[in-house]
Amino acid sequence: SGIPGIPGIPGKMQSTLFVEIPKGVKVECRKRQVRVTGPRGVLSRDFSHAALDMRVLKGSRRVEVATWFGRKAAVATVRTVCSHIENMITGVTKGWVYKMRLVYAHYKIDYAITEEGDEISIMNFVGAKNVPVVKMPAGVKVIRDEAKDTLRLEGTDLEAVSQAAAAIQQSTRVPHKDTRKFLDGIYVSEKTHLSIDE
Repeated sequence: SGIPGIPGIPGKMQSTLFVEIPKGVKVECRKRQVRVTGPRGVLSRDFSHAALDMRVLKGSRRVEVATWFGRKAAVATVRTVCSHIENMITGVTKGWVYKMRLVYAHYKIDYAITEEGDEISIMNFVGAKNVPVVKMPAGVKVIRDEAKDTLRLEGTDLEAVSQAAAAIQQSTRVPHKDTRKFLDGIYVSEKTHLSIDE
């Protein structure tokens, strides 16, 4: 059976998923704009491009994300949006940490980080004289890790931390080299969280 007055379109099929809101976190949904507030700060994201409904259920600590046409792409979008909201909640509660290892065979990679942790300069990569400088996205900090030849990227926004890691790795990419044999570079070695107490 179709929707009355619209031949050829199947009846409404709802696909709904829920995201749990932990204690100490506030989630607001307005016109597909989501704002998440927690101990580590505030994150906002615009989902207005997605054809779905979202709301915080009254009397419940849950976000409802639903689509009314159960096509595969629409259902996948619901899952993706829920994952983004879960990552935002994790960001404002536990934070995100990417650890990056400096890998080198002959020339030791050196680097300098600004006092604010908003910029890193990479020196002596494969003995090159040029010094790539990578600026951190807003809300991301780069610091030296306690482990040898390891960097830490910290932030609340998973996408921003991931973007910073990709930019650092890209800055040490050498074109026209066989990456199976040529391994020098800076690579993500671990993805973890900051503790609440830090």
